[in-house]
Amino acid sequence: MNALEKLGNATRMLAEVRDATDAKRLMDLASAAEHYATKARLGQEAIDYAHAIKIDAQAKLGGFLRDGPDAQGRRTDLVPKGNQVKKQDVPTREDLGLTKKESSESQFLYGISGHAPITEQAAKLYRAIRDHEKTITEVRRELKRAKVKEKAKLPTDKYRVLYVDPPWKYGDQLTENYGPTRFHYPPMTISELCVLPILELCEADAVLFLWVTSPMLEDAFPVMKAWGFTYKTSFVWDKVKHNMGHYNSVRHEFLLVCTRGSCVPDNAKLFDSVQSIERTKHSEKPEEFRRIIEALYQHGKRLELFARREAEGWERWGNQA
Repeated sequence: MNALEKLGNATRMLAEVRDATDAKRLMDLASAAEHYATKARLGQEAIDYAHAIKIDAQAKLGGFLRDGPDAQGRRTDLVPKGNQVKKQDVPTREDLGLTKKESSESQFLYGISGHAPITEQAAKLYRAIRDHEKTITEVRRELKRAKVKEKAKLPTDKYRVLYVDPPWKYGDQLTENYGPTRFHYPPMTISELCVLPILELCEADAVLFLWVTSPMLEDAFPVMKAWGFTYKTSFVWDKVKHNMGHYNSVRHEFLLVCTRGSCVPDNAKLFDSVQSIERTKHSEKPEEFRRIIEALYQHGKRLELFARREAEGWERWGNQA
């Protein structure tokens, strides 16, 4: 008997799920059935049937995980049984053989599946995942993007030139004088930055000037790609003064130049890629770089994101603007 046949009466099997172990077992069976149906070319109906059961089982699993222990160890819960209280061990994520991603996705599915109070939009997106129309990742990003857009109240115009100094979230715990960005402005994770609807703000042909520090350089690339841009070159700001680092004295930052469509400079002048300008306030970028951008791109609307002050010829967005 193959995995698809073992699913039998899916409605009954789902109804009989009593704990996280049952839910994980059914999820794995449905996943195997989906793989079998795909490999054996049994048709889209068979594939979608197995996929829907897998998603429903994973959503049920998410409910058990939400109320269970974390991956650090087992937790003994008190479970009522008649007039007595029975101690019962609740399996952890590791006990169930789940990765962090699987655990996170399961709890996300539970949250939009109808087991908990949800919005009409969330229920619709759950059906889209269940019906194999969207992936979990696509739906999570869609919800995050909508949330960020509502909260951020970004501009509605289209811009040719974007200048961005993101509040990168660091993992360090340095002193306040040399400390992480949280001492100066609210940091954002890579995921939070990626879902900002920047692409909606851009003309078809646009340029992005993106500030990033040396420790965060690798993280900048998925952000620029999520925003619809391709890396072209960079400027280096030599801050002159010593700055604390784990491996060396990091006295420079990068200003990445990225484009979408065709957006070469209006001015053919070549500025030196290394600008030595002594650092003053924490994270405050020298105005010389703004002047370089204005000299290179003389036409089109300009927008500065995470702006700290007004600048003539620029529209701005940011909590310090």
